[in-house]
Amino acid sequence: MAAVPRPPLDEIIAGFDRALRTLTGVDTASRPIPGAALPEAALDDAERAHAAGLMRVNHAGEVCAQALYSAQALVARDPAIKAQFAKAAREETDHLAWTSTRLRELDSRPSLANPLWYTGSFAIGLLAGVAGERRNLGFVVETERQVEEHLAGHLDTLPEADAKSRAVVETMRADEARHGAEAYEAGAVPLPWLARRAMRACADVMRAVAYRL
Repeated sequence: MAAVPRPPLDEIIAGFDRALRTLTGVDTASRPIPGAALPEAALDDAERAHAAGLMRVNHAGEVCAQALYSAQALVARDPAIKAQFAKAAREETDHLAWTSTRLRELDSRPSLANPLWYTGSFAIGLLAGVAGERRNLGFVVETERQVEEHLAGHLDTLPEADAKSRAVVETMRADEARHGAEAYEAGAVPLPWLARRAMRACADVMRAVAYRL
């Protein structure tokens, strides 16, 4: 395996800045929040708590996405792949801002474990990048496939009346599917079964904890 080139200092500094922005919630979206013009639904306490729990999971997932894309771009060798990761990260920043806004609208908050999610995901992203460009892209394909799957599950369980949350999730799901397709077209190779299972197990832990904490 070829040695991974050391990232330039400006990329490392930009990575620290991105981490601080992600964890302090100062990122802003470049696109309007989906469903912003829709009226707020009259939800009972249980429905509101469930919707908030799901949006907290989605927000934590976007924290993970920022860490993953930052780490993968940091060690990517191909400038075109670096640019692809940067573009996807910008769209994931929209998701981060949208879910943060929706949490406030639901009178809730992000996961208290977000620093842990970010740190762990950054380490995983570095490992994916070190495995080589095609494996790096394969990791994106599998990540986005699993995220798209869990977002579909959220659409099944979100309160039917909560059109604002549903609009956010539906748009996120479409973006994630596109990111996975772009990575596949760029030359991704499938990950081993064990790696896919490990990714799912980690995601299951994150979802279970972030829903409540």
